[in-house]
Amino acid sequence: MFPDAKLLVVDLSKKVITKEILPSETYRQYPGGSALATYLILQDLPAGVDPLSEENILVFSVSPLTGLPISGTSRMVIAAKSPLTGAIGDSQSGGFFPAKLKDNGYDAIIFKGKAERPVYLVIDNETVELHDANEIWGKDTEKTKDWLKKTIQDDSIEIAQIGPGGENLVRYACVLNMCNRANGRTGMGAVMGSKNLKAVVVRKGKKPVPFDQKALISLAKEAKNRMEVNDAVSGLSDVGTAGDLGEFNRIGFLATNNWQSGYSGESAEKLTGKTMRDTILVDRDTCYGCAVRCKRVVGIDGKVDPRYGGPEYETCATFGSYCGVYDLEAVSLANQLCNMYGIDTISCGATISFAMECFEKGLIDSEFTDGLNLHFGNSESMLTLVERIARREGKFATLLGEGSKLAAERIGGGAEEFSMSVKGEELAAHMPQLKPGLGIVYAVNPFGADHQSSDNDPVLTMPEDSQERIWLGQLGLIHEESDSYGLDDNKVRFAFETQCFYSILDTLCLCQFVWGPTWQLYGPDDILKLCKFGIGWETSLFELMKIGERRINMMRAFNAREGFTSVDDRLPKRLFEPMGEGPSQGIQIDEDLFARSVQRYYQMAGWDPMTGNPTEGTLARLSLDWI
Repeated sequence: MFPDAKLLVVDLSKKVITKEILPSETYRQYPGGSALATYLILQDLPAGVDPLSEENILVFSVSPLTGLPISGTSRMVIAAKSPLTGAIGDSQSGGFFPAKLKDNGYDAIIFKGKAERPVYLVIDNETVELHDANEIWGKDTEKTKDWLKKTIQDDSIEIAQIGPGGENLVRYACVLNMCNRANGRTGMGAVMGSKNLKAVVVRKGKKPVPFDQKALISLAKEAKNRMEVNDAVSGLSDVGTAGDLGEFNRIGFLATNNWQSGYSGESAEKLTGKTMRDTILVDRDTCYGCAVRCKRVVGIDGKVDPRYGGPEYETCATFGSYCGVYDLEAVSLANQLCNMYGIDTISCGATISFAMECFEKGLIDSEFTDGLNLHFGNSESMLTLVERIARREGKFATLLGEGSKLAAERIGGGAEEFSMSVKGEELAAHMPQLKPGLGIVYAVNPFGADHQSSDNDPVLTMPEDSQERIWLGQLGLIHEESDSYGLDDNKVRFAFETQCFYSILDTLCLCQFVWGPTWQLYGPDDILKLCKFGIGWETSLFELMKIGERRINMMRAFNAREGFTSVDDRLPKRLFEPMGEGPSQGIQIDEDLFARSVQRYYQMAGWDPMTGNPTEGTLARLSLDWI
C-alpha cells in the first residue's frame, strides 16, 4: 500500500493554481523530500537557466510520513537550482509548518514563473489563493508574521517566509518558519524573492490518521524511555547542538579565524551549549510532536529577543570562532539578525570570516570595506555587516551577499584560497582533518559542503557492540573499527553507504536527531515500523537504501547537465596543509590519498572516473534511465 501524491502547482506569472496527482507507483520511487523535489524539477526545468530568473522552479516538499504523531516527522525540503552554487539547491527545516502543510493534504508545492507584484499564498485545505504582499514587502520576519496573523485573523496559521535578505537576492538567503526554523542552505530564500513570493501561509487542516494508530502510538511512547537512557539525545535537550563545541576545541578541531586554526584556547568555553544554558537560555523549544526539545531559546533584556530562537552549534562557530568573536551575546544577536532578515547563518558568518582574513592579509582595506575595521574579534563590525549584507547596503556588503567564492574572484590576489567552500557553498563547522570521511562527502555532495548528509567518522571508533554500530549493522553496513583520522577503503565505503542512508532521511523528511542511526532514539528497523504503522507501506531497508541512492544520483545528474564535473569535487587547499598551534598541530589530510579516495568513492557509486557523473548503467540500475 502506498498513497498517491497531491501536488499544488502555482504559476505566479499567470496567477493560475492547479492541483495534480502523482500516481503511487511513481511517488514510491521518489517518496517525498528532496527526492520528489528533484524529480519534479528535472521534469520541467531546462538546463542552463539563471537561478534568479523566473524560469527557475521552486519546490516545497514533505513526505507520506510527515505530520504523523511521533517525534521527528515534521520536516520539509525546499529545492531549486541554487543561486549560490549553480548546482541543485537543497535545504531542510523543521517546526510546525511541514506538519500543517501535510494536514492540508498536499505533498508538494511547485512554484513557477514570477509574480508581477509581491504576493503571498494562503492554503486553506481545498481553497488556495494568492494575495497582494506589497504592504509587507521589506518587513522583517517577525513583523511579517504579526501582520499576516492580524490580516488573516487567525493566530494558528503557520508561515514560511523570506525577509529582506531574500527580497534583495542575497545568494544565501533562507526561508524561515516560526521566525527561527530555517531552510537555510543554498539560497532558497533568494529564489523565492526572485519570484516576488513573500510568504506561504497554511491554515488548520485535518490530521492524518495512521494506518495502525495503536501500534504507532505505542512506538511513539517509547521515545520517553529511550531518552532516559540515551546520553546523546538527552544531551541535545539539555545543552543543544552547541554541547560539543567545547570538546571540539579541546581536541583542536574547532574552526578558528576562518579555518586558519582548530583551536581557540579557553575563550571557546564562552560559546558552549553549557554556557548558553547557564546564562541566557530562557526556554527549550520543539517541533511538532517531538519529545527531544533540542531548539534553544535565548533572551537578553533589551538586546536579544527570544522570538528568534537561539544559536545552534554551527552559528556559535561561524559567528564565534570563525570570526574570533567569543561573546555569546554578540553571537546570539547575529543569529537574531539572520533570522530577522532571512539569511543563512553558516554562509553569512563564514563569508564575514573570509572577509576578515582578506582584511588582515592586506588584500582589502577600510576604504574597500566602506569604512569597517574587519580584524578578527571585531564583533561590532561583524554585526554591522550582517545588516548591511541583508539590505545590500554599500558595494562591499553587496559583494559579500554573493558568497565567499564569488567575492574572492572579485577581490583576487589570492583571496580564492581564503574561501572555505565547495561548489560555492561555505563549509559547515566540522573539520575534515578530524573526519576525512566526512571530507569526502563535503567534496562529492551535490549541493555543497553539507555536514548532515552522512555519518561522521568517530562512529567507527566505537566498539562493535555499541548501539550505533549495531544499528548500522541493521542496514547491512558492516564496517571495520578504524581511527577517526584514517582514510582507507573502509572509510570511503562508510562515507558512501551512510550518505545513502541519510539521503533516505532527507527524502522521507525524518529528523536525523531522532531517526539517524548514531543518535539512538529510533533505529533503521524502526523506520520500517513507522512506514508500516503510519501509512501501511510494507517496505524493506533494501528498498529504502535504493531510494536514498536514487536521490543522490538524480542530483548528480542535474549537476552534470549544468556543467559540473569531478573538478568541482574538491576541498579548499587549506585542509591539506599542516594545522597550526594547538592540540591538532601538524595534522593534515594527505592530498594524494584524498584524491584516490574520491576516485574510489566514484567506483563504489558507479560514477564515471573522469567526470564523476553517473554512468548510463548506474542510472538504469536505479530506474533513472529517463534522465
